Amino acid sequence: MNEEMYILFDQYLQNEMTIEERTNFERQLAEDELMASSFEAFKEMHFQLANKFGIAQEREAFKANLKTISEANFKSAQPKVIQFKPWYFAAAASVAVLFGLFFFNQNADPNFEDFNHPEQAYFTERGNLDAVLKQAEGAFNTKNYKTAIPLFETVLKEKKTPEIQYFYGIALLEENQFAKAETVFNELKSGTSAYKEKALWYLALSKLKQKDYKACKQILETISQDYENYDDVQELLEELD
Repeated sequence: MNEEMYILFDQYLQNEMTIEERTNFERQLAEDELMASSFEAFKEMHFQLANKFGIAQEREAFKANLKTISEANFKSAQPKVIQFKPWYFAAAASVAVLFGLFFFNQNADPNFEDFNHPEQAYFTERGNLDAVLKQAEGAFNTKNYKTAIPLFETVLKEKKTPEIQYFYGIALLEENQFAKAETVFNELKSGTSAYKEKALWYLALSKLKQKDYKACKQILETISQDYENYDDVQELLEELD
């Protein structure tokens, strides 16, 4: 993929294209598998940067940095006017982004979203359950947690199982209802179900989301090495050190 394409990707994501340009661009994506793959990778980087930095501010910072570098390195007794194609700036900015992201990640505190990967709920596989639970399952799996919460609460009044509590707790956490979520996870961790260790993990993630890193670490240290996703526990502990 040549450099000119990256500036097109950026223009598309920044809504800087005309309607005709967007239509042509989307047609190319549909017809060119390599281009579509490259665009998805670029879009993911764009999303990550938006979360960590704020794209608009960073683009302006890159422009200022590049201007400073240019002035420092291209001064001469007889100044020349050097015209750069747009993609030169895009390529330089991309390199600066990657280096900036790398060094930022070396010193940043761990991010909740980097460790939050909720599994899908599959209650319908367990038998003929009522319609409300099926609705809760569908809402949860489409990340519509706000809708899922009252549906789970309705079900839990009649049928309280560790599995339903677990997914209810995750939905609460996703909606930043920390106290209620932690009440659910604390009840699960005190039990003997298969969700005991998972509840501990999500208790730690609740503290991480609230940036209570000390409490997060303390909870992580209580999780058994037999926990199925203990690699995630170790990784988060390393980032917290």
